[in-house]
Amino acid sequence: MSFIAGRRIVVTGGAGFLGREVCRQLALHGPASLVVPRSANCDLRDRSAIARLLSQERPQTIIHLAAVVGGIGANRRNPGRYFYDNAIMGLELMEQARRFGVEKLVNVGSICAYPKFTPVPFREDDLWNGYPEETNAPYGLAKKMLLVQAQAYRQQYGFNAITLLPVNLYGPGDNFDTATSHVIPALIRKFLEARETGQPAVEVWGSGRASREFLFVRDAARGIVLATEHYNDAPPVNIGSGHEITIRELAELLRSLCGYAGQLRWDATQPDGQPRRCLDTSRAEREFGFRAEMPLREGLSETIEWYCRARGFASLPHAA
Repeated sequence: MSFIAGRRIVVTGGAGFLGREVCRQLALHGPASLVVPRSANCDLRDRSAIARLLSQERPQTIIHLAAVVGGIGANRRNPGRYFYDNAIMGLELMEQARRFGVEKLVNVGSICAYPKFTPVPFREDDLWNGYPEETNAPYGLAKKMLLVQAQAYRQQYGFNAITLLPVNLYGPGDNFDTATSHVIPALIRKFLEARETGQPAVEVWGSGRASREFLFVRDAARGIVLATEHYNDAPPVNIGSGHEITIRELAELLRSLCGYAGQLRWDATQPDGQPRRCLDTSRAEREFGFRAEMPLREGLSETIEWYCRARGFASLPHAA
């Protein structure tokens, strides 16, 4: 019998990129109810709005995915908003969940909480060994405070809150808005538009030397659902693929998959962000049997095909 079956579940951020896939996978387990609050009707920064939601729905489990997020540029433009909104949503939600007797809260944090110069691969025990990378520190620290809250509530109140730390996500349905998107959707859009319009070069931020790890959205959702079912402990858990790639290698791969023949123009005046990112995912495999399944090249191809259909391109690009 699944832990999820027959339970009343609220998924904040359930209408978003990751949330839609989490809800789809949760639904396969037969919950009694699956409620996705929308910001127009429930402002998660407002204590009274959260109290009304929990009073009406009486969830047994909450999965907290709601966040205000963006790429490096968006983080640099909105440090105050990203800190306040992300911190206050989580703080108020967890406190009201405790007061209303919610049995389990799954807090989905961020890899941005890790110190700037964390040894690779990132181990959960290194989380407090330094300050996060400056461009996304306000966001990362806001998410990090929710880990502190979860552990404090477990210690004082016996509240079952767990914390997951997913790496950078990508996949169909991602945010392709140039003002707020992350690196994969941003580059896909740039390459495909440059291909369609015959642009001779595409600008890419930074030096290309920084590395990242990427996790396909379906894998991420599966990890969250597995943790919801099986994990009930205080230490945070990394959710990732364990595969590291430099931004230069990523850009070359995406250029090939998008069928773009032009040049890459690197803008070294723009920041690289954190120098390296790659997770140790052994705790997730040990504690609840999670291991990523989607190879990066295959996941990128699926994402590009989805975006081509969504934008109505006449023909799909041919991967070289």
